[in-house]
Amino acid sequence: MARLPVWLHKTALLVSGLVLFVLAAGSHATRPDLDAAWQDYTLNQAKLDPAFTFPHARCFRAASLAYDIPESLLLAVARGESDFDASARSHANAHGVMQILWPDTARHLGIHRLSDLYEPCTNIDAGTRYLQELLARYDGNVHLALAAYNYGPGRIAKDGYGIPSGAVWYSGYIYRHLNYVLGNGAVRKPLPDTLYSSIGQSTLLTFGEPYRAEAFIARLEKQSPGLSLDWFRRGTGEFEVVMTYQDRDEFEQSARRLAQAGFRID
Repeated sequence: MARLPVWLHKTALLVSGLVLFVLAAGSHATRPDLDAAWQDYTLNQAKLDPAFTFPHARCFRAASLAYDIPESLLLAVARGESDFDASARSHANAHGVMQILWPDTARHLGIHRLSDLYEPCTNIDAGTRYLQELLARYDGNVHLALAAYNYGPGRIAKDGYGIPSGAVWYSGYIYRHLNYVLGNGAVRKPLPDTLYSSIGQSTLLTFGEPYRAEAFIARLEKQSPGLSLDWFRRGTGEFEVVMTYQDRDEFEQSARRLAQAGFRID
């Protein structure tokens, strides 16, 4: 098997001055008005095409058409939940691309064999149907539907009163992934038909709490404009901050910026 170039591997990055970054990553990261942001998406961006060609594209397109849910929203949920990994399994016993909980949510959606959740189109269809149910329950409010996708509808009031902070976090987390899916704010716009699978990721740090990952990114983006940063909730329940890049040149430019900020590639 041919080896990938070193710069395409998901390499670990070490930190100098780590303590300063972590201490700065407090629990009060600034958030936009998520409900308004999602309303703006629904009105103005829901019909936009994705900026990349994503894994399982046929499955997402079919589910989007079948259940009348924007493809970009489905892709954002999938990127945030599993990063399109059909074999993903979380510590909470969620499985597959959009992370369907086994057994209760899966059986509610008509799936009675765990192995079926590892078939991408079956899983994506089920996750889309579930999201459609939640959008109907919350009168099309994407913010509340996403909160319920993460926390369960029994914990999210229809009027949004008393929504748990973790559910608010999840809505913002998916909104960040939506911006990536649409190419909003990209350091360098991807070329047409760019394969998502060709985008490199290098891990910077892993955190136990989401607010620390979020605040860390905000601080590093402010210190080093031009970096393409993102973060993922992994199956372990931890939160991984990554640098993304489209090619060797972008990787090397980003590595130089990181070095100036006190990072070095191991």
